[in-house]
Amino acid sequence: MSTLADDYRALVVDLDGVVYRGPQPIQPAVDALAALARHGTRVAYATNNASRSPQEVAEHLRSFGLDVRPTEVFTSSLAGAHHLSQRLPEGARVLPVGGDGVAIALRDRGFEIVDNAEDRPAAVLQGYGPHVTAARLAEAAYAVENGAVWVATNTDRTLPTDRGVAPGNGTLVEAVAVATGVQPETVGKPGPLLYTMAATALEVPAAQTLGVGDRLDTDIAGASAAGMDALFVLSGVHGPADLAQAPREQRPRFVCADAGGLREPYEEPRPESGGYRIGDSVAHLSGDAIRWSDGAPQDDIVALRVVLRVVWDALDDNRIDQRSAARLAAQYGRTQE
Repeated sequence: MSTLADDYRALVVDLDGVVYRGPQPIQPAVDALAALARHGTRVAYATNNASRSPQEVAEHLRSFGLDVRPTEVFTSSLAGAHHLSQRLPEGARVLPVGGDGVAIALRDRGFEIVDNAEDRPAAVLQGYGPHVTAARLAEAAYAVENGAVWVATNTDRTLPTDRGVAPGNGTLVEAVAVATGVQPETVGKPGPLLYTMAATALEVPAAQTLGVGDRLDTDIAGASAAGMDALFVLSGVHGPADLAQAPREQRPRFVCADAGGLREPYEEPRPESGGYRIGDSVAHLSGDAIRWSDGAPQDDIVALRVVLRVVWDALDDNRIDQRSAARLAAQYGRTQE
């Protein structure tokens, strides 16, 4: 049986929760990505985290042993600066909010950086930064109130770290939105721009590129919006219950415990007699329970793949509600630490 990655010429891979948690690598993912790159698979990395420059991200990934160039890293800061370059003349004043990566991306596009709303910036580009202050958010609010174009790199409400789940850029964007009564334009995931920028740089069509991520509402939705198949990994924020309740545009084609699954054989569930088969196991929905013919697969992740197909069909047909779907899926997909 072929491996999951065999059918794709390129990968666009999320970072937080997929390749690493905070400073720590997710080793099965690192090993798989290094091996695939050595054997000719094109790999780009796309992240909604706008705090660092592509150079910094590439250095972080190289510290794990991955051979990554800055030109293979796509941050939502780059997407935001690209978007503004289509809206504003070169040299326009922009107030950055977030980590150094936001200002670097803007300078690279020829914008003038200002730090105060009194400088009358034409735009505000707001991305994540661990040291964003209330004073900086206030300047952003003042600029937006004065008519500046407001672009958010992303609106992820949470950020997985090695210590747990931290507030993400979306929580800071909400603070400015509450103060101004204005909603920003958003350029990162779940929009397709990061994925299309990466695919263009890799020179591989979207149909031959696989998106890999741990968040349904950003990574999976963004890859799907760009016309890519998507692999969801359980090493980050979302889990089996979230998968079960996902709307159609957030449902991945593939599910693995982590990105190490890219190098493993992958059998997709097949429809059979009103249920789904994988190997010798067939799952059906019986009332509000999953029933297995010939027993459930021993591998919980494999079983989860089948259960998801069953509950998604049942949700779409209004045979179960989301709470029941989440309960059924939560029984599967447990990963080993």
